[in-house]
Amino acid sequence: MAVRSGPPHVKSALRNFLTSPQFTAILPAALLLAYWLGGESTLLISAIIFPGLFAFGGTLTRSSQKDRWPSDPVTGLPLRGRLTKMLDAGFHDPDMKEKCCLVIEIDAFSSLAEHYGLDAQDKIEAQIGETLRSMLRATDLICSLGRGRLGIAIDRTARADLEVVLQIAARLQSAITTPIELDETRLHLTASVGFALPRRAPEATGESLLQAAESALQNAQVAGPGSIRAFSNGMAPRAAPSEHSEAELSEALEAGQMIPWFQPQVCLRSGRLTGMEALVRWNHPELGLIAPAAFLPALTQAGLLERLSEVMLFECLTSICKWDQLGLEVPTVSLNMTAEELANPKLFENIRWDLDRFDVSPERLTLEILESVIAQGEDDVIARNINALARMGCNIDLDDFGTGHASIAHIRRFNLNRIKIDRSFVTHVDTDTNQQNMVAAILTMARQLGIGVLAEGVETHGEYAKLGELGCTDVQGYAVAKPMPMDASCLWIKNQRSTSERIHHIPKHA
Repeated sequence: MAVRSGPPHVKSALRNFLTSPQFTAILPAALLLAYWLGGESTLLISAIIFPGLFAFGGTLTRSSQKDRWPSDPVTGLPLRGRLTKMLDAGFHDPDMKEKCCLVIEIDAFSSLAEHYGLDAQDKIEAQIGETLRSMLRATDLICSLGRGRLGIAIDRTARADLEVVLQIAARLQSAITTPIELDETRLHLTASVGFALPRRAPEATGESLLQAAESALQNAQVAGPGSIRAFSNGMAPRAAPSEHSEAELSEALEAGQMIPWFQPQVCLRSGRLTGMEALVRWNHPELGLIAPAAFLPALTQAGLLERLSEVMLFECLTSICKWDQLGLEVPTVSLNMTAEELANPKLFENIRWDLDRFDVSPERLTLEILESVIAQGEDDVIARNINALARMGCNIDLDDFGTGHASIAHIRRFNLNRIKIDRSFVTHVDTDTNQQNMVAAILTMARQLGIGVLAEGVETHGEYAKLGELGCTDVQGYAVAKPMPMDASCLWIKNQRSTSERIHHIPKHA
Protein backbone atom coordinates (compact mmCIF):
# COMPACT_ATOMS: atom_id res chain seq x y z
CA MET A 1 0.00 0.00 0.00
CA ALA A 2 1.42 3.33 -1.06
CA VAL A 3 2.17 5.99 1.50
CA ARG A 4 -0.16 8.98 0.99
CA SER A 5 1.70 12.26 1.15
CA GLY A 6 0.38 14.99 3.42
CA PRO A 7 -0.64 18.54 2.59
CA PRO A 8 2.00 20.80 1.00
CA HIS A 9 2.67 22.75 4.21
CA VAL A 10 3.19 19.49 6.20
CA LYS A 11 5.57 18.18 3.53
CA SER A 12 7.45 21.45 3.54
CA ALA A 13 7.75 21.47 7.35
CA LEU A 14 9.00 17.86 7.43
CA ARG A 15 11.49 18.53 4.63
CA ASN A 16 12.77 21.61 6.44
CA PHE A 17 13.23 19.66 9.67
CA LEU A 18 15.04 16.70 8.10
CA THR A 19 17.40 18.99 6.19
CA SER A 20 17.84 21.59 8.92
CA PRO A 21 21.27 22.35 10.46
CA GLN A 22 19.82 21.59 13.89
CA PHE A 23 18.86 18.04 12.90
CA THR A 24 22.20 17.27 11.26
CA ALA A 25 24.08 18.83 14.18
CA ILE A 26 22.63 16.37 16.72
CA LEU A 27 23.55 13.27 14.69
CA PRO A 28 27.11 12.88 16.04
CA ALA A 29 25.90 13.42 19.60
CA ALA A 30 23.07 10.89 19.12
CA LEU A 31 25.45 8.25 17.75
CA LEU A 32 27.87 8.85 20.61
CA LEU A 33 25.02 8.47 23.12
CA ALA A 34 23.90 5.22 21.44
CA TYR A 35 27.41 3.79 21.73
CA TRP A 36 27.70 4.87 25.39
CA LEU A 37 24.35 3.30 26.33
CA GLY A 38 24.37 0.11 24.28
CA GLY A 39 27.82 -0.49 22.90
CA GLU A 40 28.78 -1.40 19.35
CA SER A 41 25.57 -3.26 18.54
CA THR A 42 23.40 -0.24 19.42
CA LEU A 43 25.75 2.01 17.43
CA LEU A 44 25.38 -0.26 14.40
CA ILE A 45 21.60 -0.23 14.63
CA SER A 46 21.58 3.59 15.00
CA ALA A 47 23.82 3.93 11.95
CA ILE A 48 21.17 2.09 9.95
CA ILE A 49 18.15 3.92 11.41
CA PHE A 50 19.31 7.49 10.83
CA PRO A 51 20.00 7.10 7.06
CA GLY A 52 16.64 5.34 6.86
CA LEU A 53 14.99 8.45 8.30
CA PHE A 54 16.58 10.56 5.58
CA ALA A 55 15.39 8.15 2.90
CA PHE A 56 11.87 8.00 4.35
CA GLY A 57 11.71 11.79 4.60
CA GLY A 58 12.89 12.16 1.02
CA THR A 59 10.22 9.73 -0.21
CA LEU A 60 7.52 11.43 1.83
CA THR A 61 8.40 14.95 0.79
CA ARG A 62 9.49 14.40 -2.80
CA SER A 63 7.46 16.47 -5.26
CA SER A 64 5.04 14.43 -7.33
CA GLN A 65 5.20 14.56 -11.11
CA LYS A 66 2.20 16.91 -11.26
CA ASP A 67 4.07 19.43 -9.05
CA ARG A 68 6.95 19.73 -11.50
CA TRP A 69 6.86 22.64 -13.93
CA PRO A 70 7.84 22.44 -17.60
CA SER A 71 10.88 24.48 -18.62
CA ASP A 72 12.04 26.39 -21.67
CA PRO A 73 14.40 24.19 -23.74
CA VAL A 74 16.81 27.07 -24.48
CA THR A 75 17.19 28.79 -21.10
CA GLY A 76 16.09 25.96 -18.82
CA LEU A 77 13.80 28.44 -17.05
CA PRO A 78 10.22 27.59 -16.03
CA LEU A 79 7.40 28.93 -18.15
CA ARG A 80 4.53 31.40 -17.74
CA GLY A 81 2.36 29.10 -15.61
CA ARG A 82 4.99 28.89 -12.87
CA LEU A 83 5.27 32.69 -12.73
CA THR A 84 1.52 33.32 -12.51
CA LYS A 85 1.28 30.67 -9.78
CA MET A 86 3.88 32.45 -7.63
CA LEU A 87 2.38 35.89 -8.29
CA ASP A 88 -1.04 34.55 -7.38
CA ALA A 89 0.30 33.07 -4.15
CA GLY A 90 1.60 36.52 -3.26
CA PHE A 91 -2.00 37.72 -3.16
CA HIS A 92 -3.66 34.76 -1.45
CA ASP A 93 -1.11 32.68 0.50
CA PRO A 94 -0.63 34.11 4.03
CA ASP A 95 2.81 32.51 4.22
CA MET A 96 3.96 34.19 0.99
CA LYS A 97 5.02 37.82 0.61
CA GLU A 98 3.35 40.00 -2.00
CA LYS A 99 5.18 40.02 -5.33
CA CYS A 100 6.21 42.70 -7.79
CA CYS A 101 6.36 41.60 -11.42
CA LEU A 102 8.89 42.70 -14.04
CA VAL A 103 8.86 41.72 -17.72
CA ILE A 104 12.05 42.20 -19.75
CA GLU A 105 12.37 41.84 -23.52
CA ILE A 106 15.59 42.04 -25.52
CA ASP A 107 15.17 44.76 -28.14
CA ALA A 108 15.13 43.56 -31.76
CA PHE A 109 15.58 39.97 -30.56
CA SER A 110 14.08 38.39 -33.69
CA SER A 111 16.68 40.12 -35.87
CA LEU A 112 19.48 38.22 -34.08
CA ALA A 113 18.42 35.01 -35.82
CA GLU A 114 18.32 36.77 -39.20
CA HIS A 115 21.80 38.21 -38.75
CA TYR A 116 23.69 35.54 -36.79
CA GLY A 117 21.60 32.36 -37.04
CA LEU A 118 19.32 30.45 -34.67
CA ASP A 119 22.17 28.80 -32.75
CA ALA A 120 23.68 32.18 -31.93
CA GLN A 121 20.28 33.51 -30.90
CA ASP A 122 19.81 30.54 -28.55
CA LYS A 123 23.28 31.06 -27.08
CA ILE A 124 22.58 34.74 -26.42
CA GLU A 125 19.21 34.03 -24.82
CA ALA A 126 20.62 31.28 -22.59
CA GLN A 127 23.51 33.49 -21.49
CA ILE A 128 21.24 36.41 -20.62
CA GLY A 129 18.84 34.13 -18.76
CA GLU A 130 21.70 32.74 -16.66
CA THR A 131 23.10 36.23 -16.02
CA LEU A 132 19.77 37.56 -14.74
CA ARG A 133 19.11 34.45 -12.67
CA SER A 134 22.46 34.86 -10.92
CA MET A 135 21.49 38.41 -9.91
CA LEU A 136 18.27 37.39 -8.15
CA ARG A 137 17.68 36.17 -4.62
CA ALA A 138 16.62 32.64 -3.71
CA THR A 139 13.08 33.86 -3.05
CA ASP A 140 12.82 35.51 -6.49
CA LEU A 141 11.70 33.69 -9.61
CA ILE A 142 12.64 34.20 -13.26
CA CYS A 143 10.70 32.51 -16.06
CA SER A 144 10.66 32.44 -19.84
CA LEU A 145 7.68 34.16 -21.50
CA GLY A 146 8.71 33.42 -25.08
CA ARG A 147 11.67 34.15 -27.31
CA GLY A 148 13.68 37.03 -25.88
CA ARG A 149 11.14 37.81 -23.12
CA LEU A 150 11.60 37.04 -19.42
CA GLY A 151 9.25 37.46 -16.47
CA ILE A 152 10.49 38.03 -12.91
CA ALA A 153 8.72 37.90 -9.55
CA ILE A 154 10.38 39.62 -6.60
CA ASP A 155 9.24 40.00 -3.01
CA ARG A 156 7.52 43.24 -2.17
CA THR A 157 9.08 44.57 1.02
CA ALA A 158 8.43 47.72 2.99
CA ARG A 159 11.04 49.47 0.82
CA ALA A 160 9.90 47.96 -2.49
CA ASP A 161 8.24 51.14 -3.68
CA LEU A 162 8.36 52.60 -7.16
CA GLU A 163 11.91 53.96 -6.86
CA VAL A 164 13.36 50.69 -5.55
CA VAL A 165 11.79 48.59 -8.33
CA LEU A 166 13.02 51.15 -10.87
CA GLN A 167 16.54 50.67 -9.54
CA ILE A 168 16.20 46.88 -9.80
CA ALA A 169 14.93 47.19 -13.38
CA ALA A 170 17.84 49.46 -14.26
CA ARG A 171 20.37 47.00 -12.80
CA LEU A 172 18.89 44.11 -14.78
CA GLN A 173 18.92 46.28 -17.90
CA SER A 174 22.56 47.18 -17.28
CA ALA A 175 23.52 43.51 -17.08
CA ILE A 176 22.01 42.89 -20.51
CA THR A 177 23.89 45.83 -22.05
CA THR A 178 27.23 44.27 -21.08
CA PRO A 179 28.89 43.35 -24.42
CA ILE A 180 28.49 39.71 -25.48
CA GLU A 181 31.29 37.98 -27.40
CA LEU A 182 29.85 35.93 -30.25
CA ASP A 183 32.58 34.25 -32.30
CA GLU A 184 34.49 37.29 -33.60
CA THR A 185 31.59 39.70 -33.12
CA ARG A 186 31.02 41.89 -30.09
CA LEU A 187 27.31 42.52 -29.54
CA HIS A 188 25.83 45.44 -27.62
CA LEU A 189 22.23 44.61 -26.75
CA THR A 190 19.53 46.65 -25.07
CA ALA A 191 16.31 45.62 -23.36
CA SER A 192 12.99 47.23 -22.56
CA VAL A 193 11.37 46.68 -19.15
CA GLY A 194 7.81 46.93 -17.88
CA PHE A 195 6.85 46.32 -14.27
CA ALA A 196 3.81 46.37 -12.04
CA LEU A 197 3.39 46.72 -8.28
CA PRO A 198 0.79 44.43 -6.68
CA ARG A 199 -1.39 47.28 -5.46
CA ARG A 200 -1.64 48.55 -9.06
CA ALA A 201 -2.89 45.28 -10.58
CA PRO A 202 -6.44 45.57 -11.98
CA GLU A 203 -7.34 42.36 -10.10
CA ALA A 204 -5.74 40.52 -7.20
CA THR A 205 -4.56 37.62 -9.36
CA GLY A 206 -1.20 36.54 -10.68
CA GLU A 207 -2.36 36.63 -14.30
CA SER A 208 -3.69 40.18 -13.88
CA LEU A 209 -0.40 41.34 -12.36
CA LEU A 210 1.62 39.72 -15.15
CA GLN A 211 -0.62 41.25 -17.83
CA ALA A 212 -0.17 44.64 -16.19
CA ALA A 213 3.62 44.27 -16.40
CA GLU A 214 3.33 43.20 -20.04
CA SER A 215 1.18 46.25 -20.73
CA ALA A 216 3.89 48.45 -19.20
CA LEU A 217 6.48 46.66 -21.37
CA GLN A 218 4.54 47.47 -24.54
CA ASN A 219 4.41 51.12 -23.50
CA ALA A 220 8.19 50.99 -22.97
CA GLN A 221 8.65 49.53 -26.46
CA VAL A 222 6.57 52.34 -27.96
CA ALA A 223 8.85 54.82 -26.17
CA GLY A 224 11.92 53.22 -27.78
CA PRO A 225 14.73 50.71 -27.14
CA GLY A 226 16.07 50.56 -23.60
CA SER A 227 13.03 52.20 -22.02
CA ILE A 228 11.46 51.36 -18.64
CA ARG A 229 7.79 51.89 -17.82
CA ALA A 230 5.66 51.18 -14.74
CA PHE A 231 2.03 50.10 -14.97
CA SER A 232 -0.50 52.72 -13.93
CA ASN A 233 -4.24 52.43 -13.41
CA GLY A 234 -4.98 54.40 -16.56
CA MET A 235 -3.02 51.94 -18.69
CA ALA A 236 -5.25 49.35 -20.34
CA PRO A 237 -3.86 45.78 -20.37
CA ARG A 238 -2.63 44.94 -23.84
CA ALA A 239 -3.41 41.86 -25.83
CA ALA A 240 -0.59 39.45 -26.42
CA PRO A 241 0.57 39.11 -30.05
CA SER A 242 -0.94 35.64 -30.32
CA GLU A 243 -4.35 37.09 -29.44
CA HIS A 244 -4.45 39.23 -32.60
CA SER A 245 -6.38 37.11 -35.08
CA GLU A 246 -5.89 37.29 -38.83
CA ALA A 247 -9.34 38.85 -39.19
CA GLU A 248 -8.52 41.55 -36.63
CA LEU A 249 -5.21 42.36 -38.31
CA SER A 250 -6.79 42.46 -41.76
CA GLU A 251 -9.52 44.78 -40.50
CA ALA A 252 -6.89 47.05 -38.92
CA LEU A 253 -5.08 47.33 -42.25
CA GLU A 254 -8.24 48.15 -44.18
CA ALA A 255 -9.61 50.56 -41.56
CA GLY A 256 -6.50 52.75 -41.52
CA GLN A 257 -5.39 51.74 -38.03
CA MET A 258 -1.88 50.83 -39.24
CA ILE A 259 -0.20 54.19 -39.69
CA PRO A 260 3.35 55.46 -40.25
CA TRP A 261 5.28 57.36 -37.65
CA PHE A 262 8.28 59.25 -38.98
CA GLN A 263 11.81 59.44 -37.58
CA PRO A 264 14.06 62.18 -38.99
CA GLN A 265 17.42 61.56 -40.63
CA VAL A 266 19.75 64.57 -40.56
CA CYS A 267 23.11 65.69 -41.86
CA LEU A 268 25.43 65.51 -38.88
CA ARG A 269 27.41 68.61 -39.83
CA SER A 270 24.64 71.01 -40.87
CA GLY A 271 21.64 69.61 -39.01
CA ARG A 272 19.69 69.74 -42.28
CA LEU A 273 16.89 67.20 -42.70
CA THR A 274 17.91 64.60 -45.29
CA GLY A 275 14.98 62.22 -44.98
CA MET A 276 12.34 60.51 -42.87
CA GLU A 277 12.05 56.82 -42.10
CA ALA A 278 8.48 55.49 -41.92
CA LEU A 279 7.90 53.12 -38.99
CA VAL A 280 4.57 51.37 -38.60
CA ARG A 281 2.39 51.79 -35.50
CA TRP A 282 -1.00 50.25 -34.75
CA ASN A 283 -3.48 52.79 -33.41
CA HIS A 284 -5.92 50.29 -31.90
CA PRO A 285 -9.39 51.75 -31.17
CA GLU A 286 -9.55 50.08 -27.73
CA LEU A 287 -5.97 49.28 -26.73
CA GLY A 288 -4.38 52.51 -27.95
CA LEU A 289 -0.97 52.66 -29.58
CA ILE A 290 0.69 49.26 -30.01
CA ALA A 291 4.40 48.89 -30.74
CA PRO A 292 5.50 46.90 -33.83
CA ALA A 293 7.07 44.11 -31.74
CA ALA A 294 3.62 43.26 -30.41
CA PHE A 295 1.93 42.69 -33.78
CA LEU A 296 4.49 42.26 -36.58
CA PRO A 297 5.08 38.55 -35.76
CA ALA A 298 1.33 37.95 -36.00
CA LEU A 299 1.19 39.88 -39.30
CA THR A 300 4.03 37.73 -40.64
CA GLN A 301 2.31 34.52 -39.56
CA ALA A 302 -0.94 35.67 -41.17
CA GLY A 303 0.82 36.41 -44.46
CA LEU A 304 -0.17 40.08 -44.39
CA LEU A 305 3.25 41.74 -44.70
CA GLU A 306 2.77 42.55 -48.39
CA ARG A 307 -0.58 44.17 -47.64
CA LEU A 308 1.11 46.18 -44.87
CA SER A 309 3.74 47.31 -47.37
CA GLU A 310 1.01 48.51 -49.75
CA VAL A 311 -0.70 50.45 -46.95
CA MET A 312 2.57 52.00 -45.77
CA LEU A 313 3.54 53.03 -49.32
CA PHE A 314 0.16 54.70 -49.83
CA GLU A 315 0.49 56.55 -46.49
CA CYS A 316 4.08 57.62 -47.21
CA LEU A 317 3.23 59.05 -50.63
CA THR A 318 0.22 60.82 -49.12
CA SER A 319 2.51 62.33 -46.47
CA ILE A 320 5.02 63.52 -49.09
CA CYS A 321 2.21 65.34 -50.90
CA LYS A 322 1.02 66.92 -47.66
CA TRP A 323 4.52 68.13 -46.72
CA ASP A 324 4.87 69.64 -50.20
CA GLN A 325 1.54 71.43 -49.88
CA LEU A 326 2.69 72.92 -46.55
CA GLY A 327 5.99 74.05 -48.05
CA LEU A 328 8.00 71.66 -45.85
CA GLU A 329 11.09 70.18 -47.48
CA VAL A 330 11.40 66.44 -46.95
CA PRO A 331 13.89 65.15 -49.55
CA THR A 332 12.98 61.47 -49.23
CA VAL A 333 10.95 58.98 -47.19
CA SER A 334 12.43 55.58 -46.35
CA LEU A 335 10.31 52.43 -46.35
CA ASN A 336 11.48 49.01 -45.15
CA MET A 337 11.18 46.09 -47.56
CA THR A 338 11.26 42.42 -46.55
CA ALA A 339 12.65 39.53 -48.57
CA GLU A 340 9.09 38.27 -49.19
CA GLU A 341 8.04 41.62 -50.64
CA LEU A 342 11.14 41.87 -52.83
CA ALA A 343 10.46 38.38 -54.18
CA ASN A 344 7.14 39.56 -55.64
CA PRO A 345 7.59 39.78 -59.44
CA LYS A 346 4.99 42.58 -59.59
CA LEU A 347 6.69 44.79 -56.99
CA PHE A 348 8.42 47.12 -59.46
CA GLU A 349 5.26 47.72 -61.50
CA ASN A 350 3.19 48.28 -58.35
CA ILE A 351 5.58 50.91 -56.97
CA ARG A 352 5.91 52.65 -60.36
CA TRP A 353 2.11 52.81 -60.68
CA ASP A 354 1.75 54.32 -57.17
CA LEU A 355 4.43 56.94 -57.86
CA ASP A 356 2.65 57.94 -61.07
CA ARG A 357 -0.70 58.04 -59.31
CA PHE A 358 0.57 60.46 -56.65
CA ASP A 359 2.80 62.34 -59.12
CA VAL A 360 5.82 61.82 -56.84
CA SER A 361 9.26 61.55 -58.41
CA PRO A 362 11.07 58.24 -57.69
CA GLU A 363 14.03 59.92 -55.91
CA ARG A 364 11.62 60.97 -53.14
CA LEU A 365 11.23 57.30 -52.18
CA THR A 366 13.99 55.31 -50.44
CA LEU A 367 13.68 51.55 -50.04
CA GLU A 368 15.56 50.01 -47.12
CA ILE A 369 16.74 46.46 -47.72
CA LEU A 370 18.30 44.27 -45.04
CA GLU A 371 21.90 43.30 -45.60
CA SER A 372 20.90 39.70 -44.85
CA VAL A 373 18.56 39.77 -47.89
CA ILE A 374 21.37 40.77 -50.24
CA ALA A 375 23.69 38.20 -48.66
CA GLN A 376 21.24 35.32 -49.13
CA GLY A 377 22.35 34.54 -52.65
CA GLU A 378 21.51 35.00 -56.28
CA ASP A 379 17.74 35.42 -56.20
CA ASP A 380 16.91 36.62 -59.71
CA VAL A 381 13.55 38.18 -58.80
CA ILE A 382 14.95 40.13 -55.82
CA ALA A 383 17.93 41.34 -57.84
CA ARG A 384 15.67 42.31 -60.76
CA ASN A 385 13.35 44.32 -58.51
CA ILE A 386 16.14 46.15 -56.67
CA ASN A 387 18.02 47.07 -59.82
CA ALA A 388 14.85 48.09 -61.70
CA LEU A 389 13.78 50.38 -58.85
CA ALA A 390 17.27 51.89 -58.68
CA ARG A 391 17.31 52.53 -62.44
CA MET A 392 13.92 54.22 -62.15
CA GLY A 393 15.43 56.64 -59.63
CA CYS A 394 14.43 55.24 -56.23
CA ASN A 395 17.14 55.33 -53.56
CA ILE A 396 18.30 51.97 -52.22
CA ASP A 397 19.64 51.88 -48.64
CA LEU A 398 21.33 48.80 -47.21
CA ASP A 399 19.85 48.43 -43.73
CA ASP A 400 21.48 46.95 -40.60
CA PHE A 401 24.89 46.96 -42.27
CA GLY A 402 27.50 44.91 -40.42
CA THR A 403 25.15 42.17 -39.27
CA GLY A 404 24.19 40.29 -42.43
CA HIS A 405 27.68 39.25 -43.62
CA ALA A 406 27.20 40.56 -47.15
CA SER A 407 30.43 40.59 -49.14
CA ILE A 408 31.67 43.56 -51.15
CA ALA A 409 30.83 41.55 -54.28
CA HIS A 410 27.20 41.41 -53.15
CA ILE A 411 27.17 45.13 -52.39
CA ARG A 412 28.63 46.05 -55.80
CA ARG A 413 25.85 44.16 -57.59
CA PHE A 414 23.35 46.83 -56.59
CA ASN A 415 23.28 50.56 -57.16
CA LEU A 416 23.19 51.50 -53.47
CA ASN A 417 22.59 55.03 -52.27
CA ARG A 418 23.66 54.52 -48.66
CA ILE A 419 24.55 51.90 -46.11
CA LYS A 420 23.01 52.19 -42.66
CA ILE A 421 25.39 51.22 -39.87
CA ASP A 422 23.50 48.95 -37.51
CA ARG A 423 22.80 50.29 -34.02
CA SER A 424 24.78 47.39 -32.50
CA PHE A 425 27.95 49.12 -33.78
CA VAL A 426 26.77 52.60 -32.81
CA THR A 427 25.91 51.83 -29.17
CA HIS A 428 28.69 53.10 -26.84
CA VAL A 429 30.78 54.24 -29.82
CA ASP A 430 31.82 57.25 -27.73
CA THR A 431 33.42 55.04 -25.03
CA ASP A 432 34.29 51.71 -26.69
CA THR A 433 37.42 51.74 -28.88
CA ASN A 434 36.38 48.48 -30.56
CA GLN A 435 33.17 50.15 -31.68
CA GLN A 436 35.11 53.16 -32.93
CA ASN A 437 37.47 50.97 -34.96
CA MET A 438 34.57 49.08 -36.53
CA VAL A 439 32.70 52.27 -37.51
CA ALA A 440 35.90 53.82 -38.88
CA ALA A 441 36.49 50.72 -41.04
CA ILE A 442 32.93 50.86 -42.41
CA LEU A 443 33.27 54.56 -43.22
CA THR A 444 36.57 53.96 -45.05
CA MET A 445 35.07 51.14 -47.12
CA ALA A 446 32.02 53.26 -48.01
CA ARG A 447 34.20 56.16 -49.18
CA GLN A 448 36.20 53.82 -51.40
CA LEU A 449 32.97 52.46 -52.93
CA GLY A 450 31.43 55.91 -53.29
CA ILE A 451 28.45 55.05 -51.07
CA GLY A 452 26.83 57.31 -48.48
CA VAL A 453 26.63 56.29 -44.81
CA LEU A 454 23.95 56.81 -42.19
CA ALA A 455 24.37 55.68 -38.57
CA GLU A 456 21.09 54.50 -37.02
CA GLY A 457 20.17 54.09 -33.39
CA VAL A 458 22.15 57.13 -32.22
CA GLU A 459 20.78 57.48 -28.70
CA THR A 460 23.10 59.87 -26.86
CA HIS A 461 24.84 63.17 -27.55
CA GLY A 462 28.17 61.45 -26.88
CA GLU A 463 27.56 58.96 -29.68
CA TYR A 464 26.39 61.80 -31.94
CA ALA A 465 29.60 63.80 -31.34
CA LYS A 466 31.93 60.81 -31.75
CA LEU A 467 30.32 59.82 -35.06
CA GLY A 468 31.00 63.35 -36.30
CA GLU A 469 34.65 63.02 -35.28
CA LEU A 470 34.91 59.71 -37.15
CA GLY A 471 33.54 61.30 -40.33
CA CYS A 472 29.98 59.96 -40.47
CA THR A 473 27.73 62.28 -42.49
CA ASP A 474 24.14 61.30 -41.62
CA VAL A 475 22.54 60.09 -38.41
CA GLN A 476 19.19 58.87 -37.12
CA GLY A 477 18.06 58.07 -33.58
CA TYR A 478 16.74 59.44 -30.31
CA ALA A 479 19.64 61.89 -30.07
CA VAL A 480 18.00 63.59 -33.07
CA ALA A 481 14.30 62.86 -32.51
CA LYS A 482 11.93 60.05 -31.61
CA PRO A 483 9.49 58.65 -34.18
CA MET A 484 6.42 60.87 -34.37
CA PRO A 485 3.02 60.97 -36.07
CA MET A 486 2.40 63.06 -39.17
CA ASP A 487 1.13 66.21 -37.43
CA ALA A 488 4.01 66.24 -34.95
CA SER A 489 6.49 65.76 -37.80
CA CYS A 490 5.27 68.95 -39.45
CA LEU A 491 5.90 70.94 -36.28
CA TRP A 492 9.32 69.31 -35.83
CA ILE A 493 10.38 70.18 -39.40
CA LYS A 494 9.38 73.82 -38.93
CA ASN A 495 11.30 74.09 -35.65
CA GLN A 496 14.33 72.26 -37.06
CA ARG A 497 14.42 74.49 -40.12
CA SER A 498 14.32 77.69 -38.08
CA THR A 499 16.97 76.38 -35.67
CA SER A 500 19.27 75.32 -38.50
CA GLU A 501 18.89 78.67 -40.26
CA ARG A 502 19.64 80.54 -37.05
CA ILE A 503 22.74 78.48 -36.24
CA HIS A 504 24.21 78.47 -39.75
CA HIS A 505 23.20 82.00 -40.82
CA ILE A 506 26.18 84.14 -41.72
CA PRO A 507 25.39 87.90 -41.86
CA LYS A 508 26.45 89.71 -45.01
CA HIS A 509 28.87 92.62 -44.67
CA ALA A 510 28.68 95.70 -46.83
